[in-house]
Amino acid sequence: MSEATTTDAEAPAAGPLDADAMISVRGLTKTFKTLTAVDAISFDVARGEVFAFLGPNGAGKSTTIKILTTLLRPTSGEIRVNGFDPTRDPNAVRRSFGIVFQDPSVDDQLTAMENMELHGVLYKVPRKIRKQRIEELLKSVDLWDRRNDVLSKYSGGMRRRLEIARGLLHHPTILFLDEPTLGLDPQTRNQMWIYVKEMNKSQGTTIFFTTHYLDEADRHAQRLAIIDYGKIAVMGTPAEVKASQDAETLEEAFLKITGHTIREENASSTDRMRSRVRGFSGRGR
Repeated sequence: MSEATTTDAEAPAAGPLDADAMISVRGLTKTFKTLTAVDAISFDVARGEVFAFLGPNGAGKSTTIKILTTLLRPTSGEIRVNGFDPTRDPNAVRRSFGIVFQDPSVDDQLTAMENMELHGVLYKVPRKIRKQRIEELLKSVDLWDRRNDVLSKYSGGMRRRLEIARGLLHHPTILFLDEPTLGLDPQTRNQMWIYVKEMNKSQGTTIFFTTHYLDEADRHAQRLAIIDYGKIAVMGTPAEVKASQDAETLEEAFLKITGHTIREENASSTDRMRSRVRGFSGRGR
């Protein structure tokens, strides 16, 4: 398919914002000069829900997440995250969520304990609560015995587990996971999801995640949305999405919706900086 399409049966939520939802989005649009990265999308994520936000490279996933997490301002539309407007009350929104980025964001020169302490101080978690919470979370991800090890000695899976624990330290009501299992082996991926699902169940934390492992979304998401060319093409439970495309697997449904053409990821700020440096070097020769 060359463009995302939506049938009436698959139409995203419309109408007023849902005051009871953890995330409620109506008509969200983001443009960059002549490019419309996100095109009037609407959706809701219920409190305590495990929700997957899927799409090819450049489909609008990252832009949407950056808007939800206050890193970008929308061009138009209405948004509420835990009842707060990210454009009007960004600090309240930031206190509401934890986030695990696709790229590692922990400090390799600090211990696990020091990374957790730093995060707790930045989020103004009281000292007594912080100490107890750190112990609980590091034990929950099987890192308590390694709490005093410098992270340069950690494996990729251990660092990812630490990032999840750190993201939950300040009692967020929602956890954003941006391709959290990228590069992990199947055993570590499975173990990580055990931790996440347990936290979702025991603490009622809403989970909003992206992944290119579609079997992962099929197994763990209660509902999902597929975005392509800036529009939400389909939304529902994994079973509903597969049925809508007469597909046996979520990957098959995904390819029917988005096509088989390889997409190129938009250049990151780091990529653009490297390009500029190379340009300067070339002119200096």
